[in-house]
Amino acid sequence: MNEVLIVDDEENTRIGLVKLLAQEGYHAKAVANGFEALEYLKKGGIRLILTDINMPEMNGLIFLRELNQTYPEITVVMITAYGGVDSYLEAMNLGALEYLHKPVKLRDLQLVLSKALNR
Repeated sequence: MNEVLIVDDEENTRIGLVKLLAQEGYHAKAVANGFEALEYLKKGGIRLILTDINMPEMNGLIFLRELNQTYPEITVVMITAYGGVDSYLEAMNLGALEYLHKPVKLRDLQLVLSKALNR
């Protein structure tokens, strides 16, 4: 089974997204930062990552750059509460599939999951 990996420094966001994904029939794992995510990815099986942009130590854009070097086949969706045009453009230029604003709405998540996993 393919998993969805959630990367977000906010525990409540991680818990909420894991529950939403479970309700939609997906298996999700959540980690608190990009370093944990890169370590977890060594296990394999991840097709989609939902990552926050604003995180301490390694923000989502730096994480996306790192991810592209090692796992270019993984689809990435950026999520943020503080998104601006600059971060949106950078994320898209780095290959992010979508850019969602927090709080993530169930319908938006459903559409993105369908789009991402049917690529």
